[in-house]
Amino acid sequence: MKKMLMIAAMLAAAPVHAQQTAADHAAHHPAPAAASPAKSALSDAEVRKVDLDAKKITLRHGPIPNLDMPPMTMVFQVKDPAMLEQVKAGDKVRFSAEKIGGAYTITGIEFPRN
Repeated sequence: MKKMLMIAAMLAAAPVHAQQTAADHAAHHPAPAAASPAKSALSDAEVRKVDLDAKKITLRHGPIPNLDMPPMTMVFQVKDPAMLEQVKAGDKVRFSAEKIGGAYTITGIEFPRN
């Protein structure tokens, strides 16, 4: 009986945060808002291939956070085919991408500042 009273006293004296419900916790720590495509961070990449006729570019890229995509090499469509005239295989670039109409599409491309 003495042990039960001691345990009850310890629980009563426990810090409030130990007694929070999941809802209380979520109210104090809301999930981060989804990144807006316009505000997406640029990702680093190396141009592997430029296909002017197909209006596509192959990039070996780092993580793309707004698309929840890990690093890999893949082919992208481009929103503006004029972007392809600025780059060649081997160039190091930074780019933004979105999923448009079901296709991964480069929406902006630039050369990194060094």
